[in-house]
Amino acid sequence: MIKPATFNFLKDLAKNNNREWFQENKGRHDEARNNVLEFVGELIMELSKIDKTISADLDPKTCVMRIYRDVRFSLNKTPYKTNFGAGISQQGKNFNGPGYYLHIHPEESFVAGGCWMPEAEMLKSIRQEIDYSGNDFRDIVTAPDFKEYFGEPDQEYKLKTMPKGYSADHPDIKYLKLKSFTFTHSMDPKELTRNDAVEAVINGFERLHPFMIFLRNAIS
Repeated sequence: MIKPATFNFLKDLAKNNNREWFQENKGRHDEARNNVLEFVGELIMELSKIDKTISADLDPKTCVMRIYRDVRFSLNKTPYKTNFGAGISQQGKNFNGPGYYLHIHPEESFVAGGCWMPEAEMLKSIRQEIDYSGNDFRDIVTAPDFKEYFGEPDQEYKLKTMPKGYSADHPDIKYLKLKSFTFTHSMDPKELTRNDAVEAVINGFERLHPFMIFLRNAIS
């Protein structure tokens, strides 16, 4: 589980997002990060039983993202993220394709997964697979268990016009217009502090698994 001390560190960091405070509290960061690494290690072990492409030996250090922000191209110059994030795939967090994601934040934690902003060729392949296998895709994303948990796909990145080669009356146009193929489920951060926190996250990842298989087949 994620310890309350980990969330407390993130809360304090949000109020004191500067290098001087961070250096004074580096020990707290290291303890919080170790807590997250341990938690992600447990997730990997359980996820490997569901998704055979994920090795039980995957090092959680390859999955947990650094807390340092890249401020080079951002108007927000605060140096640190106020969350811990973990991306899980065969390659850990550095995946170009489908992956699972856990966002750990004191106010807005969530589980998610899919292909975030795939490159042009991969995006084309996913759209083609939805076009060719629309019934299979809809069976996955509109299944009652999946729909109740995730709702609609994330809508942050999508075309305002029709994608090239597809008409407005295509039965799956609302999916074909997407530029990211991801689903997200918000979690109460308190869920992550409970003894069954691993099970709660794995519950979301397990529901995502058929969607992940579809995406992998599309780009293979």
